[in-house]
Amino acid sequence: MKQTPFTDIHIALGAKMHEFAGYNMPIEYSGIIDEHLTVVNSVGVFDVSHMGEFWVKGPNALEFLQRVCSNDASKLELGKAQYSCFVNEKGGIVDDLIVYHFEPEKYLLVVNAANIEKDWNWCQTHNTMGAELENASEWMAQLAIQGPKAKDLLQELTSVDLSAIPYYAFTTGSFAGVDNVIISNTGYTGAGGFELYFYPEHGHKIWNALFEKGADYGIKPIGLGARDTLRLEMGFCLYGNDLDDQTSPLQAGLGWITKFADNKPFIGREVLEKEKLEGVTRRLCCFELLDKGIPRHGYEILNAEEKVIGQVTSGTISPVLKSGIGMGYVMPEYATIGTSIQIKIRNKNLKAVVVKPPFR
Repeated sequence: MKQTPFTDIHIALGAKMHEFAGYNMPIEYSGIIDEHLTVVNSVGVFDVSHMGEFWVKGPNALEFLQRVCSNDASKLELGKAQYSCFVNEKGGIVDDLIVYHFEPEKYLLVVNAANIEKDWNWCQTHNTMGAELENASEWMAQLAIQGPKAKDLLQELTSVDLSAIPYYAFTTGSFAGVDNVIISNTGYTGAGGFELYFYPEHGHKIWNALFEKGADYGIKPIGLGARDTLRLEMGFCLYGNDLDDQTSPLQAGLGWITKFADNKPFIGREVLEKEKLEGVTRRLCCFELLDKGIPRHGYEILNAEEKVIGQVTSGTISPVLKSGIGMGYVMPEYATIGTSIQIKIRNKNLKAVVVKPPFR
């Protein structure tokens, strides 16, 4: 298994480790519920160095992004970030990603860890316009510092005015004595905070500075288990669960990052235009259990007549609500907020209702 710059620290702290996307990653430390509530109420640190990073540069950079990304990169201002996805020829999602605009001809793509090789091959295959591509995944580490106290903690370690970085914006500056750190406000937890990108050799220095200053803020290391429950409480999709190569962005409720205006020539456009015109055959919805139980990936979703209408893609017990919550694809007529549905858990059909995210 691959290691991040912090693997030795996770092991020394007694984290429960497990393979994820080829990396030896911490799943939990003090327990998922405790870690989840730490992020919601104070501040926690996630090692997300396993994520992939691709640089796109040169005079053909924007043309490349317009071809491979569903969102309109021409609207992306310098210093801003944009949520987008790669779409295949059949309209399925190759991956969801974040695009950062650094310079007029320089962008950074941050992709999911499990899809680095697939995404890199996809980008190279479709780089017919000759943009400069660089896979920087091995030379970039990342920590996500999340929670309502994150900004105050981080501000003690940098002269960069963090209040001047709105959601989905970023800057580059010195942090904890390390130069050229990318400071980004694109959190995946809904609790506020920032992500730090830096060269791996600076990892321990930054980690130690965070936890030294963070002692007064109740800082804790957080594993991938709580990262999953936090994103689910916000209704954020996870690739491999809620998104995949067979699922279109329109089915996933991501029409807002699928731009057809100005004849933007992205891959899969024609298929998605047809789907938009004819209507989707299934739609992603969020739901909350009214009965006691835990929805899991793959469980069947039923209507009031106990007919199968879909399937759960993500589910858990919400540490904040203390009830079962989840996401899943259902026939479009059942995706309306307030619709009564049932989740088949083992041999029981548990009552649930379709709700609007976020859950907290």
